[in-house]
Amino acid sequence: MTTTTVFIAGFHHETNTFAPSPADWAAFEAGAGYPAYARGDAMLAQMAPTAQALGGFIGEAVEHGWDLRPSVWAGAMPSNRVTADAFARICDEIVEDLQRGGFDAVFIDLHGAAVAEGADDAEGELLARIRAVVGPAMPLVTTLDLHANVTARMLDQATAMTAYRTYPHVDMRETGVRAARMLARRMVPAAAERALHAERVPFLLPLNAQCTLMQPAASVITLLEQIEAQHDVELSFAMGFSAADFAECGPVLFGYGIDPARVRSAVQQLHTEVAVTRRADWKVELLEPDDAIERAIALALAPEAERPVVIADTQDNPGAGGDANTTGLLHALLRAQAGARLPGGVAIGLLFDPEAAQAACAAGVGATLPLSIGRAVGIVGGRTTEPAVRAGAARVLAVSDGVVAMHGPMTAGATMRLGPSACVEVEGIRVLLASAKAQMLDLDLYRYLGVEPEQMKLLVNKSSVHFRAAFAPIASHILVAKAPGPMAADPGDLPWTKLPAGMATRP
Repeated sequence: MTTTTVFIAGFHHETNTFAPSPADWAAFEAGAGYPAYARGDAMLAQMAPTAQALGGFIGEAVEHGWDLRPSVWAGAMPSNRVTADAFARICDEIVEDLQRGGFDAVFIDLHGAAVAEGADDAEGELLARIRAVVGPAMPLVTTLDLHANVTARMLDQATAMTAYRTYPHVDMRETGVRAARMLARRMVPAAAERALHAERVPFLLPLNAQCTLMQPAASVITLLEQIEAQHDVELSFAMGFSAADFAECGPVLFGYGIDPARVRSAVQQLHTEVAVTRRADWKVELLEPDDAIERAIALALAPEAERPVVIADTQDNPGAGGDANTTGLLHALLRAQAGARLPGGVAIGLLFDPEAAQAACAAGVGATLPLSIGRAVGIVGGRTTEPAVRAGAARVLAVSDGVVAMHGPMTAGATMRLGPSACVEVEGIRVLLASAKAQMLDLDLYRYLGVEPEQMKLLVNKSSVHFRAAFAPIASHILVAKAPGPMAADPGDLPWTKLPAGMATRP
């Protein structure tokens, strides 16, 4: 019996072309919120136990008895474009490994929303380079993030692709398992040829509206799975990352199947639901900072209040291109005297401020020191965010080396390395400072600095949606605030230059 050998690699970057910072090679080496760059056997050992789709694929491959040929894992936190140097190095190393040959199929764990310097469609470019080595007949299957901006070139180069179906992304491993099963079907000659049909949605979806814990996304995914079963097809709804200024940014529905008519019918039915029937429903209430804080305080002071109110600082989400260092909501908390009105019950995190974090660590727990927290950041339209918060007497409540073991729905088993970190109290508000960027998507990212989130009255999270997986079960209410920042919650606020005519920036 001949053993099937599968070449595996991964490349993840979600590019916000309006964000302030690019992703250079150092960003991929560090990984930050992703596993760090790895190659060969080290990549296989690192990725197998993770929650990433690559981890799920590896586990299912073992069940199939496949031999795996590991190449590169490269993932970096969302930011502006991947530098030309970093993208060339990643592509070159994957191609170099491919050229050794000796495998029967290829699996690539992709994000799907990467833009590189000189390559707007970064994943399409990478897939084309892979296809040039392996030839047109070899099965080439990929996974995609739910926020992928799927391009015609990606669809053309891949044998099949499948996207996450949850946001927060709690089904990454499950998606990898599904991809492995799709690949197995395509290695059976009689069933390998499958028709493809894709439909582009003619408007951009706000990131917050894509949450599959809420409507209409929840019911759309349910319908997708029902149609998939009824028509015997493989469907995906890539909702797009609406901050990448290139011609094919936006949501795409696509599917594969033996019967071309069934595939077309299934995709068109789902497209009608998304783009026509539910079009008006893709909207989210966004509150100005002071309004969000006042509403949250009122809810927290209500007699029936037993659980914390959570506010999403969505426009400084480091999981979408922000640097997690803006101060709009911290200023709003101070203006509202939230620390005095909710004594011992207010926290905000994580703020990326290595200088403040390291100064607090050096001073030590119990010390009081002047601190400059956060910074003004240039954003689209020639504007800047609010200035740093100048705290004359910040009290150090906790310090940490920033090595955090994670246990939440999206992150169980992972370890984050955030560098010197501190919790400081400013006018009764607990401010969590870190030396690396990390989206507040897990309760452990409060606990490692001595804050028990369930016991707080008001939490401000630098996140858009991922935090809901861990925080929705403990929250009484969740509000979304539109403090100025690099990640526009409303894509209609961005100065698009490359979208085609007929592509609306709002539903």
